Amino acid sequence: MHYKDYYKTLGVARTATQDEIKRAYRRLARKYHPDVSKEPNAETRFKEVNEANEVLHDPEKRAAYDALGNNWRAGQDFRPPPGSAYRDFDFNSNENTEFSDFFSSIFGRAFRGETGGTRQRRGEDKTIKFAIDLEDAYKGATRQLKVEGSSGAGPGKQKGKTLNVRIPPGVTQGRQIRLTGQGSPGTGGGPAGDLYLEIELKPHRHFTVEGREIQLRLPIAPWEAALGAQVTVPTLGGTVTLKIPAGSQSGKKLRLKGRGLPGSPPGDEMILLEIVTPAATTEAAKAVYRDMAERLQFDPRAELGL
Repeated sequence: MHYKDYYKTLGVARTATQDEIKRAYRRLARKYHPDVSKEPNAETRFKEVNEANEVLHDPEKRAAYDALGNNWRAGQDFRPPPGSAYRDFDFNSNENTEFSDFFSSIFGRAFRGETGGTRQRRGEDKTIKFAIDLEDAYKGATRQLKVEGSSGAGPGKQKGKTLNVRIPPGVTQGRQIRLTGQGSPGTGGGPAGDLYLEIELKPHRHFTVEGREIQLRLPIAPWEAALGAQVTVPTLGGTVTLKIPAGSQSGKKLRLKGRGLPGSPPGDEMILLEIVTPAATTEAAKAVYRDMAERLQFDPRAELGL
């Protein structure tokens, strides 16, 4: 039997904190989950990662594993200490899968709950997309989410339940909100897994979003661009007055500091100017354009050398 280096499996140091172990496990579990991974060895790697987390995520169980000593190397022949006291631990796995012989030799009673050999397993964590309005991401909000759960009324029976989800101010695209115990139910009396809501910002009628920064394309008139102007612009916190510098061109960017999504530091609002030319649909308008062409003698293509 070969020794398994659980720290190496998760890619963390032996001195890693519990938060570091948790982050490493979640990253690798998502990478190798058989339902989504395209890696050729995904199922095997997922079982290895799950087993490593099973041991290292709990300080007491981790201490028992560390007591074997830190001179072992992955793949070395291993024999468990005689009369091992580690067999009194109960383990709850995220998946209904067998553990390795190495695991069994150290934590032999780990799979068995106290109900006649029934395996006690923690339910699987779930991740779903959760679409919210940009205004909710800015101000924070409480929204309801309907999820399905087992009804206990027979095979295949399902019922819905409604959860109140608190959206914190400043939440960004892709961030996850954890709902403890709202994932898949456990087996053999094991606890339920967690439900992770992955934030997805709905398209906005005015703004686009990049991280905490919001962006706005602002139409301005030719005379506002040429002469400068004070114009009213929307922000997530309400309207503000923006100064357009004289001589501005389409594509010029202006910044409203701290007007993006809240955070430390908060994001900014970037304004992209876009000059809009009035249509010459009346004789009066056409006369204005003819007068401009005659008086200004402006060649917009002069740099082309044509």
